[in-house]
Formats: sequence, structure tokens, C-alpha cells
Amino acid sequence: MSLGLPAELPALPEAPDETIEITPSTPKPRRKRAPEEGSARKTRRAAKPHRPARHPLLFGVEEHLRKTRDVKDGEFLRPYKRILPDLISSETALLRALSIANDLYLALDEQGYRVQIAPAADDLHRIHVKEQEVERKDRKYGRYQSGSIWAPDRPTVFYVDTVPVGLALTEMTERVTMRYLNGDYHREDSRLIRSAKPWQMTHSWTTEQDMPCGRFRLLAYSPKKGVDWSVSWQETEQEALGTLIPKIVDTLKSAKDTLQRLMDAEDVAAAKRKKEREEEWERYLRQEDARKTAQALADSGQQLAEIIERWGKAMMVERFFTDAEERLKCTNDARRQRLEERLTLAKAMMGSVDPLDFIESWIAPEERHRSKRACTDRF
Repeated sequence: MSLGLPAELPALPEAPDETIEITPSTPKPRRKRAPEEGSARKTRRAAKPHRPARHPLLFGVEEHLRKTRDVKDGEFLRPYKRILPDLISSETALLRALSIANDLYLALDEQGYRVQIAPAADDLHRIHVKEQEVERKDRKYGRYQSGSIWAPDRPTVFYVDTVPVGLALTEMTERVTMRYLNGDYHREDSRLIRSAKPWQMTHSWTTEQDMPCGRFRLLAYSPKKGVDWSVSWQETEQEALGTLIPKIVDTLKSAKDTLQRLMDAEDVAAAKRKKEREEEWERYLRQEDARKTAQALADSGQQLAEIIERWGKAMMVERFFTDAEERLKCTNDARRQRLEERLTLAKAMMGSVDPLDFIESWIAPEERHRSKRACTDRF
């Protein structure tokens, strides 16, 4: 049936008279390798372990580094993200920075040292990294010669056993002459300045500024607070930093004992400083407690003297009212009734003259300040 209509089926062709015979296929025998050949292949596989093309720490880093705040041409990138590997670079040298870092991180990984961003709980700190290729007394980075350079919030580290080592890769700066032209500064050796006409230089002037030079410095340091240890390598026009990586790895491996000794010494010094601070704080608490105790005693004495003085005045008032009441008895009825009302109002205005009411308002020294130090010293 097709679309509800009967369909005509074609007639099948007549079968041939020949007999069809099905023969199963025979697999070819597999050639056995000699034991020496198999062991040689395994040795070659073991000798060439798989090395990743990119270190895991650098996945997606280029994209984050290029998401930067506004920077002038040639200045260092200033990415918005703060938790990144410690790489400082201009945009033009960024790919080289990533390549050097990748080779270094992989070389350390091959030695069993995993490079990572320091966990916040480890309390490790990044030291200040100097960017000048040739250290000078002054610094002229940025338009106003005091520009800030981006730095990550946490150091990039690896551990030799339990010893942390910080790593910072920075592009260096060189002192260059900058010329002001058409509202901005340009390098004196740039194509724009070299092609400018003499009349265009009428209102132009020059200044010196530190600019990224395309060469890099690697700084290894102790991120533990109080441990002063660092070593650096920087490339030159004749020697690239990448060629120094094997030497760098060997130096960092051999620095473990020195770093451990410095860390142990810092732990001892930190414990001593902590004890001194605790003792100083204890002395301060004792002095403060003694001061408050003396102040409470003086305040209570002052208050008691004032209470006695007020009570003395109150007794004079009481004698006054007593004498007035005695005199009222000798007056006529009309005047006595009027003066009794006034005397009652006056006594109400003066308040209580009971000595117990006065002493009840007094605050004893122990009520003002109870010394904790005295209780501690007894035990």
C-alpha cells in the first residue's frame, strides 16, 4: 500500500542454477618481535616522556593580561585581574614573557617542583621588584616620572620540599629620550619623530623617561617575611634569558639548604620578638592597672571629702530650720500658718540632710576599678 492505494510489486528474477560456496577467511599469522626489539621500543618510550606544550598555570593568562587599564604606548600592561602569575611586560613583549615563563615553569616541573600561585593561607609575600636595567639614583617611569607598575596580589612560588621560593619575571626599563609632539610624547628614535619636518618641531621639546626595553629579568626570592634572600638573572643583547634556564634551575635546587637555614633563623628571631612584645604588653597592662587603681583611690577620696563638705552645709541648714520652727511657736496664728507653708516648701527644696543618704551616693575605690593584676599576682 502507498498513500492508501494498492501498489504493484515487481517480479523477482529467476535464481541461477550455480551453487554458491562460502569459504571462511584465514587470518595471517602475526610476526613475533624479538625480545630485544620489544625492550628497545619500551626504552625509547620511557626515554621520551610527554611534555605539555604549555604549563597549566599559563592557561588563559594572555587574555587576562591584555584586559588592561589604559596605558601609553610602550608602557607596562596593567590588567584588571589581580590573581595572575608574576609577569610584568609591555604589550609588544608579552608573547616573549609568556614563552620564557612557560619554559621555566616546565623545566621546574620536570624536576618535581610545581609552580603555582601562593595560597592565601600560606602567608607569603611578594618583594619589591626593581624594573630598571641599569639601577639609577632616580626613577622616571610614567608620564609624570612617578608611575606605578602593576603587581599581582600573591607571589608565584614553587616548593623545594617545604621551602618556598618566589619567582618574578619582569621586562626591564631603559632611560630614553622622549620628544613632545602633537600633544604627546614619542621616542626620539621613533619613525614618527625621524620623519617629522623641521617646521613641525617649532613647539617641541625633549625629556628623559624610563621605558620598557624588551629585555627581561628573572628574580628568585624568599617569600617568607623576614628572610632576606634573592638572586636575579637578566638577559642582554648577546644572551637571551631562555638559554640560562638550565643554570637557573640548578641554582634554585642548590639554594634549599641556605634558605632553610635563613628560615629557621627567622623563626627563632620571630619567636623572640613575639616574646618581647608579649612582655612589653604585660608591663603596659601592669602600669595601666596601677594607674587606674591610684586614680580610683584619688577619685573616691575626693568624692568623700565633697560629701562631707556638703553634709556640713546641710547640718547648718537643718539647724536653721529647727530654729525657725521653734520661733514659729511664739508667733500669732495668722502669721504662723503662712510661715509654716513657706517653711515646708523651703525644706522640700533643700532635700535630704540624712548622713546615710550622703554616704550611700559615695563610690568606693574597688567599685571604680577592680585590679586584675593584684588577683593574678597572688597565684
